[in-house]
Amino acid sequence: MSRTWFKRYLKDIAVNKPRYGRAIGSHLGKPIYESIQEEETRYTFDRLAQCDEEGCPLDQVKKNELLVNPGLIYKKAS
Repeated sequence: MSRTWFKRYLKDIAVNKPRYGRAIGSHLGKPIYESIQEEETRYTFDRLAQCDEEGCPLDQVKKNELLVNPGLIYKKAS
């Protein structure tokens, strides 16, 4: 493995890592972030998903939305 390849690999990990906005609350012990930035796309917190012991039905997630564990729905920012 070349050193140059490894440096590029580490840079890709840092670039593709999601960035989180400030914490605005918590749900089931996990933070609710105001926003999540993935590459060029920014999502803002919209609502809690309706979930039960079997999980969160995906039919409640609309186009341009993102379902994040533990049941948080983020909407693509315009």
